[in-house]
Amino acid sequence: MNLQVGKSNGRTYLTIVQGYRDPVTKKVRHKTIKSLGYLDDLAKKYTDPIVHFRSVVEEMNKKIAIEKQPITINLNPEEILVENQTNRKNIGYAALSKLYHELELDVFFHNHSRAFKAEFNTNNVMKLLIFSRILSPNSKKKTYEDKDYYFENTEFSLDDIYRCLTQIVNFKDRLKLHLHRQMRSKFGRTTDLVYYDVTNYYFETDRQDEMKRKGVSKEHRPNPIVQMGLLMDTKGIPISYDLFPGNTNDCETLMPTLDKVKRDYDVGRIIVVADKGINTADNIAFSLAKGDGYVYSQTVRGANKELKDYVLDESGYIHIGDNYKIKSRLYPREIAVSNSKGSRTKVRIDEKQVIFYSADYDRRAKAERATTLSKALDLVNNPSRYNRATSYGAAKYVKNLVFDPKTGEIVTTKQKPVFDESKLREEEKFDGYYAIVTSEWKKSDDEIIEIYRGLWKIEDAFKVTKSDLETRPVYLSRNDHIEAHFLICFTSLVIVRLLALCLDNKYSIPKIVESLNKSSGTLLEENWYVFDYADEITKAITEKLGVDLSHKYLRLGDIRKILGSTKKS
Repeated sequence: MNLQVGKSNGRTYLTIVQGYRDPVTKKVRHKTIKSLGYLDDLAKKYTDPIVHFRSVVEEMNKKIAIEKQPITINLNPEEILVENQTNRKNIGYAALSKLYHELELDVFFHNHSRAFKAEFNTNNVMKLLIFSRILSPNSKKKTYEDKDYYFENTEFSLDDIYRCLTQIVNFKDRLKLHLHRQMRSKFGRTTDLVYYDVTNYYFETDRQDEMKRKGVSKEHRPNPIVQMGLLMDTKGIPISYDLFPGNTNDCETLMPTLDKVKRDYDVGRIIVVADKGINTADNIAFSLAKGDGYVYSQTVRGANKELKDYVLDESGYIHIGDNYKIKSRLYPREIAVSNSKGSRTKVRIDEKQVIFYSADYDRRAKAERATTLSKALDLVNNPSRYNRATSYGAAKYVKNLVFDPKTGEIVTTKQKPVFDESKLREEEKFDGYYAIVTSEWKKSDDEIIEIYRGLWKIEDAFKVTKSDLETRPVYLSRNDHIEAHFLICFTSLVIVRLLALCLDNKYSIPKIVESLNKSSGTLLEENWYVFDYADEITKAITEKLGVDLSHKYLRLGDIRKILGSTKKS
């Protein structure tokens, strides 16, 4: 509030007014709080009315600030809605802003964008792209159209967004390294144990190029894909990633990713944890040559006869209850490692093999197989309904299947398709059994299993990127924009997983995102917003991060103070 000195009927008139910015015209408007009267009349009572009432206004402002006195808002029942005006805005993203600035991303983008001398503010564009990727993932065009959903400076164009995508690719490796260093210095990241996995993302196109290639899709899609290798710490926060052409085998992605991290990230000895797709002789030899270790799952059904016999041999197992048993051994074996001449050299390694059986896993394996078996039986009885693509998974349980090499259709022969009972029985023998191979022979069996079980965090990360961040399908066509898209998704994943960690991992990421989205307010009048949602997550954010999401009514100035507080580290 302030004191307004005006003229009325040729006389000076004093009024206490409150200013606010009109959301449509963006101009400052005033409403009268109290009419004080004419200056010459007031001078009969006060030595200097202007000085006196300015001190009164100052005390009123202090009282409102301290005591939060009720205020009066004037609502016009005849007022109509203005087309395309964003009356509802989100404040939940303040939690994301807190971590964005804790990670000093604003400083990074300011410093690294100077060389480009762009007319747009890189930091402002990146905030919109990252916050929207978490809260409302969409196309870049739709994200731009919804930019007024946030209380942020969005004075840039859609073309600026695309220019920014081209710009940030130039320092993508420096950004990943910056995030790692921030995580290490501020959040206690350690890298003596890391998790690695590979997934792929499909494109909404049939055209292939050097990056978009057709390969083995995790989602069994015919579209071109890109492979991503992701490295994660024990807290579930991504460390780094690399993209590979879609036709790259999973096992070929580890060495380039790990080599870059070992070279640039200043890490010591690490133990790589990964599933059986990464378990190759070359990857094992690579880790050992670097002085590192590994914990890999080992296929049982696809293992050699010696390991299969060891798994099924009851001797040596320690039974824990009726549903779980475990055993291990130190086992010397030879692996064939690629050499510089293009051939393979046999190398002897000593590793620990840990075998365990779980009745729960046994039941799960049979339950997961049930649908496939039902499909296989239908395939036997109605082969004309299927082709190579639609019989995927079930075909291995059917003998005498012949596919046309061109069309993929099932070819009719004298030998009718029959269900392969022996195949099923062989597989069932190993239901519930798991094998882990590791260089860490000094660790106990339970430690090794616990380490390996942590791999679910990276599998969950892939689920988050695909489902919650909607990383795929990818609609972008230019490779620099594609690289930028994945960089934004990676950075968003770091922030949202870090937020979950700050909330003690009590809430799933979908639930956190839902709460943040619901933490939105509607403009009433005169820069006052009413917020209509709170839950245990918003309460935890207020308590753990110091980002106050508890108020029902807030002025625009108060909202800016809350957001401003998130930018102070």
